[in-house]
Amino acid sequence: MSDVYDRLTKLLANGFGLEPEELKPEDTFGHLEMDSLALVELTVAAEEEFGVTLTEAEVGPDSTLAQAARVIEAKAGAA
Repeated sequence: MSDVYDRLTKLLANGFGLEPEELKPEDTFGHLEMDSLALVELTVAAEEEFGVTLTEAEVGPDSTLAQAARVIEAKAGAA
């Protein structure tokens, strides 16, 4: 996977107590049992980490980790 994906899984591990080795690219945030507050916290952490702005439509409960990483990569590349 990409550097962005690896950094995203580290954010999840450090901030939300998830084990990086148990995370899969096809996991959705809903499957990971992240509620709306956790998603807001993750979005803020990701925005700080990657220097991008993310919307709820881009990173929501039905988004997979791989989709979120691609959105971040695209936005970071455009910045």
